[in-house]
Amino acid sequence: MKTKFVEILDSTLRDGEQTNGVSFLPHEKLMIARTLLHDVNVDRIEVGSARVSEGEREAVSMICRYASQIDRLDRVEVLGFVDGGLSVDWIVSTGCRTLNLLAKGSLKHCRQQLGKTPQQHVADIRSTVAYAHRQGIAVNLYLEDWSNGMKESPDYVYLLMDALIDTGIRRFMLPDTLGIMNPLQVIEYFRKMLKRYPDTHFDFHAHNDYDLAVSNSLAAVLSGARGLHVTVNGLGERCGNAPISSVQVILKDQFHAQTNICEDKLNVISRMVESYSGIAVAPNQPIIGDNVFTQVAGVHADGDNKDRLYQNDLVPERFGRRREYALGKTSGKANIAKNLEELGLELTPEQQRRVTDRITELGDKKEIVTQEDLPYIVSDVLKHDAPEDKVKLVSYIVTTAYGLKPGANIKVEINGRQYEASATGDGQYDAFVKSLRYIYRKYLGRTFPILQNYAVTIPPGGRTDALVQTVITWNDNGRVLRTRGLDADQTEAAIKATFKMLNIIENEQSQQL
Repeated sequence: MKTKFVEILDSTLRDGEQTNGVSFLPHEKLMIARTLLHDVNVDRIEVGSARVSEGEREAVSMICRYASQIDRLDRVEVLGFVDGGLSVDWIVSTGCRTLNLLAKGSLKHCRQQLGKTPQQHVADIRSTVAYAHRQGIAVNLYLEDWSNGMKESPDYVYLLMDALIDTGIRRFMLPDTLGIMNPLQVIEYFRKMLKRYPDTHFDFHAHNDYDLAVSNSLAAVLSGARGLHVTVNGLGERCGNAPISSVQVILKDQFHAQTNICEDKLNVISRMVESYSGIAVAPNQPIIGDNVFTQVAGVHADGDNKDRLYQNDLVPERFGRRREYALGKTSGKANIAKNLEELGLELTPEQQRRVTDRITELGDKKEIVTQEDLPYIVSDVLKHDAPEDKVKLVSYIVTTAYGLKPGANIKVEINGRQYEASATGDGQYDAFVKSLRYIYRKYLGRTFPILQNYAVTIPPGGRTDALVQTVITWNDNGRVLRTRGLDADQTEAAIKATFKMLNIIENEQSQQL
């Protein structure tokens, strides 16, 4: 059987931006587009809508200039409208060369929204397509509300197709605009389209209102669709679109289809879009969620030790990640042993039992326990002569005042020597970290790990005297560390988490000497 190739269009910067509360700045759009084109290697990107704003024009122009420099301008597309050529002129002004023209794919939309007959709408579309071609612009055509069109007015859909099939339109893009379809309907309608128009390139554009966007996308490919539309993290209007990560792995693993997607960059683009959009990825979101390669149950760790009994083809290394064995009340001795082994810690069976009991106790209190916390739990439980902290906080003062930037003065001890520094920042903790960075750079000639994520939680109830738990994710030359601090003061909790991280690194370096 010949391997089927599926073309992927990412619409994060157009349809994804229609997510409630999401609006990308021009430079953010450029960074997302660069990563999608160069790193993730999608076949096409839909980067905006014509005539929206001057900010949109600036963003599209920046993206097109970049795409031209890497010889990928033909992959950049912009949504435009049947508006007498105004969208075409707008697209030409940005340097883009491809118009995704929005036409009405259902009789109801044609008559009630446009107030036109099918024949009038066809004439307008043909005029716009002809004008775009005269301007040197390639055209793909959306049949908006195509799913309802096939359900309620298929003769209208066929009339439209019959009238436009000879116009030089490159792709006919079939959206389930309201997310109403199921896979059986997708198969039925696609086969009808391909039976009538067998040599036509059809894309499918899914929405996730019934949580079927990924399933419907697979059904479209099984029925002959040559292209699929996706967004990063499933962003999109209402319930969103089909997530690029899920679509990619299902196409490859379940259907054995071929794409050009670089899977090991899917986590990178996910985190970038999460940061720029402000829309958090659910921890259990397949492929890209924080928890999907984390196993808590001890029986799973035991099975993996014996013969990868609890692993499937979705191995984390495919996506630039690694498997973790979380520590909690269901961890069990196999899970604890796995984490201890990774850290190079050797305990007697009795010591390991006591550590396991302590982690179970913490789990009952819903405490988050990270692998980096494990040496400290071991030290706390066993009360043995653990290596003394090599990085100590001697003293510090942080200040904040109305109208002035927060400041920090700190004194730290690193491997027996004391250093002092002061700095201002955007917050008290920011000022504290800047002081530390200065010490590491000036006195030690070393780089300071990059803060990737900062999460603060308090126990339920929201009392003002509640303990604050701060979990900080760091990037140390490509290696990810997560450390936790617990204190009544948020800044103090963050400082504790920071010094845990510094001692982990310092102890590792001393062991290498």
